[in-house]
Amino acid sequence: MYKDHEESTPCHTERRVGGTTVVELRGEIDLCTGPPLSARLDLLTAGAFPDLVLDLRQVSFIDCSGLRALCRARNRVLARSGRLRLVTDSARLLGMLRSVDLGEAFEVLSRPPKHAAPGRRPRRLAERAAG
Repeated sequence: MYKDHEESTPCHTERRVGGTTVVELRGEIDLCTGPPLSARLDLLTAGAFPDLVLDLRQVSFIDCSGLRALCRARNRVLARSGRLRLVTDSARLLGMLRSVDLGEAFEVLSRPPKHAAPGRRPRRLAERAAG
């Protein structure tokens, strides 16, 4: 974290692509910026069947507070039968997710969808076998 936290404050833009909300995050997601991000994601995941894409390609740093915000959003989306996807090409972030045993918890894309089909998230193979 920088002394001048103004530099590291993440900013974001949101856009709708079909029925999907794409949130493009930039900057750092840390102890200071994670809670406001979490609050915004709570609003975006409040309805039934949320479809959310978090574009993390411009995120320069993420700590456990940022991971907590991502996990909270994931849990809220799953509880509402929705879908959450992360967009990243960062080997560092993907390695971090694997190292904290979250490597399989998120659907990861290399780029955001240009247009999204409406509907519920597809069930994974393990879910199909169980249900």
